[in-house]
This record gives sequence, structure tokens and C-alpha cells, in this order.
Amino acid sequence: VQLQASGGGLVQAGGSLKLSCTAAGRSLSTYVMGWFRQAPGKEREFVGWISYSGANTYYPDPVKGRFIITRDNAKNTVYLKMNSLKSEDTAVYYCAAGMSYGSIPETYAYWGQGTQVTVSS
Repeated sequence: VQLQASGGGLVQAGGSLKLSCTAAGRSLSTYVMGWFRQAPGKEREFVGWISYSGANTYYPDPVKGRFIITRDNAKNTVYLKMNSLKSEDTAVYYCAAGMSYGSIPETYAYWGQGTQVTVSS
């Protein structure tokens, strides 16, 4: 599965941004989709996952209430809507596909190339 993340950019603190993750060659509907981020000098950090159908999502505390993951299986696309952005949200954001639910990178077998999100304060 080849994943492609897009939608990153520069945004002011308090603003919003919506990332997309698409796939070529295979339907994403058979995968749990996760989002991670990695800031310079830091480990890859879990941002959330969405279930196969999109009915269930899970977020860690740092982004809970601000980030929303959705998916449109008909369009083979997963989204990460980020609201109330903070400078500490600055990172490269990655989408990932896997067969089970988890918050560690090893849970996911396929990764996109990442898209840079920069939040200016």
C-alpha cells in the first residue's frame, strides 16, 4: 500500500489545518488508519487512529478535543482535521495503515512520506 499524505503548511497558532491521506493500489477500507507526528529531535508520536468503518476513533490527551480523524472509504481517503493549533503541534505528520488498533508505530505496516505542519506563535 502506497500512502500519500498532503495538506501540510504554515498556520498561525489557534488556526486550523486539514491533512489528507490517500492510497494508490489498494483500498484503505480494510485497514485501521493511524496518524503520527515527529518533531525534530523527538520520537514519533501517536496522534490518533480511526477504525475500518470510521465509526470509532481514539486520540491521546495532547490532541484530544482538538484533532479529528475521519475517513471516506469511497474516496479512499483519510483526513486529520487539526483545530486550535499550538506551536508544539509543529512536526512532520504521517499517516499509517495497519491491521490492528494501536498507539505505537510498530502496529502499522504501511506509512506515507509525511507532510510538514508548522505552527507559528
